[in-house]
Amino acid sequence: MRSQSLRSLPLRSGRIGGAALLGLSVPVEERSHPVKQALRDLLLQAIRTLQDAAALPADLALPAFVVERARSREHGDFATNAAMLLAKPARAKPRELAEKLVAALPASPLLEKVEIAGPGFINFFLGAGAYHSEVRRIFAEGDAYGRSTTGAGTTAGVEFVSANPTGPLHVGHGRAAAIGDCLARLLEATGWNVRREFYYNDAGVQIHNLAISVQARARGLAPGDQGWPEDGYRGDYIADVARAYLAGESVVADGQTVTAAKDPDDLEAIRHFAVASLRREQDLDLKAFGVGFDTYFLESSLYTDGKVEETVRELIAHGHTYEEGGALWLRTTDYGDDKDRVMRKSDGTYTYFVPDVAYHRSKWQRGYVRAITELGSDHHGSLARVKAGLQALDCGIPKGWPEYVLHQMVTVMRGGEEVKISKRAGSYVTLRDLIDEAGRDATRYFLISRKADSQLVFDIDLARSQSNDNPVYYIQYAHARVCSVLRQAGEKGLTVDLEQGLAELARLDNEHEQILLTELSRYPEIVDAAAANLEPHLLAGWLRELANAFHTYYNSYQFLVDEAGLRNARLALVVATRQVLRNGLDLLGLSAPESM
Repeated sequence: MRSQSLRSLPLRSGRIGGAALLGLSVPVEERSHPVKQALRDLLLQAIRTLQDAAALPADLALPAFVVERARSREHGDFATNAAMLLAKPARAKPRELAEKLVAALPASPLLEKVEIAGPGFINFFLGAGAYHSEVRRIFAEGDAYGRSTTGAGTTAGVEFVSANPTGPLHVGHGRAAAIGDCLARLLEATGWNVRREFYYNDAGVQIHNLAISVQARARGLAPGDQGWPEDGYRGDYIADVARAYLAGESVVADGQTVTAAKDPDDLEAIRHFAVASLRREQDLDLKAFGVGFDTYFLESSLYTDGKVEETVRELIAHGHTYEEGGALWLRTTDYGDDKDRVMRKSDGTYTYFVPDVAYHRSKWQRGYVRAITELGSDHHGSLARVKAGLQALDCGIPKGWPEYVLHQMVTVMRGGEEVKISKRAGSYVTLRDLIDEAGRDATRYFLISRKADSQLVFDIDLARSQSNDNPVYYIQYAHARVCSVLRQAGEKGLTVDLEQGLAELARLDNEHEQILLTELSRYPEIVDAAAANLEPHLLAGWLRELANAFHTYYNSYQFLVDEAGLRNARLALVVATRQVLRNGLDLLGLSAPESM
């Protein structure tokens, strides 16, 4: 049943070949949308017709025009700037060229009419059959609807959360977890072979502070007591770790069991146990959040495996370093940095960006053709020097590699007031706090509902509410409503014949049905755009639009009407809506409840 009305279109079977022959690339957002692809094919054939008729130069260098959704339904369903871009190299007036292109377009059952607007935009008005074909495509593809092969199986590593194992995950880590996991899901949906990675910073000053904090608790000290470490961690969780250590408990982290030595004077044993304890706790929080990883990479392994030293030797060997003032410097200014950076201090220790360079080098060596790192915006200052270090290795790493997605801070509100601390963590709101209060689905949705580089206000009261103002409730309720309609049909003894419904889709002619049909057809484009731009909030926002289109339709018309043909057509439409809602919710890691 997949898009039968499109099979008769000219150039349908040679779509990519036709584009390549004319020197045009097909934009990513068009590859998974048959209608856009078909419109592009029609335009390509019109261009070829004009070339054959000498109305366009045969050797014309064709620009990469776009076929995109019209901004307003008054201007059609889709529009193209082809004539605008072709006009200059063709030495023609855009509107006159647009008229020639429209006249040369092959006849197609896809189109109802074509108009020219403004200085030369071409607006396409689709026939109803185009949207009906999309409904049949939804039924035919089911859970696979909206997925594509854009990534062609190429490996992409997505690193996210990467929290220091020094305490419970805070709400900022939660935003990183939600964004990173959704990015991984979107990339998988568009054909990438995704590897999820968590980078544990288990070396350095913060880990030392963790160890001496647990040691102080094990010796009976509390924050504020004389002898308490100046930079010690003060949360109640430190006391919990100390009690478990003194009791000789065992913890399992990343498949390894660590048993406490019980000796409060053995700082190394305390460090080892404390890191394992907090890694386990973070793993449990992430599991409760529906987030998992393929790889857990330890910063400490970069030193024990000699990767840091090896990376430094490579940088020296390629002539991108120099010594000054007893320190080793990297010429990061050669790669756009505002000043050169110290790599190895005069005391022999490395600055913090050096292991980051070694770590990302390991990603390249492990076959990550594409590497995406999700971080808090406070890391922004180090990104340029990490990229400079990777370029200075001269090992074939592309200039824009890795890609970074930075998220802004989250403000948590309850009762109109900001919530700043958690009893257990002591100084911040934990991810577990949000999950316990708002639930996993609401927490995930709210944390990816805005663009990552925008500050986010998390309103606990709104997230808990069962009202249309709560976006995740509103979306899930649309799914549950379709299920309820189908249950009601069974209770009333009405026949539900979806095959007949697909054959009767021409009966769907009211405004709300047209809006819902249009929204459904946008889903593959939204998935592609969210994946290509690394912006999962696009999908979150669009799901709310789809839910609104459905709820408006539900409130305006009866589905379980007496006339079987119309009833089944409407049920086919809403069942297709349920499928797309479920597919979209799954890409955000959210459930699709059948009752609420």
